[in-house]
Amino acid sequence: MEEIREQVQEVFREVFEDSTLLLNAQMTAEDVEGWDSLAHINLIIAIEKRLKVKFATAEISRLKEDGANVGSMLELVARKRKLSQ
Repeated sequence: MEEIREQVQEVFREVFEDSTLLLNAQMTAEDVEGWDSLAHINLIIAIEKRLKVKFATAEISRLKEDGANVGSMLELVARKRKLSQ
C-alpha cells in the first residue's frame, strides 16, 4: 500500500503542480488548492495511466462525493491492482 501511496502522491504533485504536496488518508478535495471537477478528471486519468488501472464511471463519481477522501482512492487503486494480477 505504501508503494501505491507514493505513486499516487507523485501523480497529485504533477497534476496540481506542487512538489511539496503530501498526501494523507483523510485529505479531501477541499484540502488541495485547485482540486475542482476538471482537476479531478485529470487526476483520475493520470492515476489510471501511472498505475495501470481503469476506473468505472460509478467509481469515479464516488471518489468525488462528500466524504470521499484520498484513503478511499488509495484503497480502490489497491483493489483494482490486486484484481488485475
